[in-house]
Amino acid sequence: MVVQMIDVTDATFEAEVLQRSAEVPVVVDLWAPWCGPCQTLGPIIERVVAATDGAVALAKVNVDENPAISGSFQVQSIPAVFALKDAKVVDRFIGAQPEAVVEEFVARLAPQPSEADRLVAEGVSSGTEEPLRKALELQPDHGGAIAALASMMIGRGESDEAIALLGRIPETPETRRLAAEARLVSQRVDVDAVRVEQLLDGLLDRVREDPAARQEFVDLLETLGPDDSRTTEYRKALAARLF
Repeated sequence: MVVQMIDVTDATFEAEVLQRSAEVPVVVDLWAPWCGPCQTLGPIIERVVAATDGAVALAKVNVDENPAISGSFQVQSIPAVFALKDAKVVDRFIGAQPEAVVEEFVARLAPQPSEADRLVAEGVSSGTEEPLRKALELQPDHGGAIAALASMMIGRGESDEAIALLGRIPETPETRRLAAEARLVSQRVDVDAVRVEQLLDGLLDRVREDPAARQEFVDLLETLGPDDSRTTEYRKALAARLF
């Protein structure tokens, strides 16, 4: 079962919710630790979204820690749940709801899986390439098939092929991360063999004059991800060197 759930912050909302909603519908659950109904509703939403097997994604937002997000939705009370497609709110409900209501809410969002979708699920679960390639024969721009196949290629060191494959679809946070990993592999940068901080510190003095060093620096930050505190720290350091 593919579960797409992430804790979203003010800093990651655009990438993880707005951009992501162009690929799959995203359910945004606004909650707080002190909210009793939120504690009841949260597990229900997680269970129902997980049952879609990746057809719908779930973003959890702690409103106490992320006031900008709750402000953008003009939230007056919680739990508040919104559904987004293509960066637009398409459905919502306020307050704790029984599981049957949540199932209907999510069912309105989840498209029925295609044959390509089923092949991708088979390829991901089995870790085999053939179903993914069959899926791409049916749907050449299937994002899930491309991402999964590119990941396999990167694991084999076929970085150029992976980058070319990723170029067939619009950029997303996932494809951007995979492309960064592919470029690092092509440059034989072994992130696991040394502390990432050592690699970043070694590149920092060269980023202004050396485009290759600058790209490698940015790629390393992509592999860390937006929620890693080091990403923010080193992005500031990069900006200071460049500007």
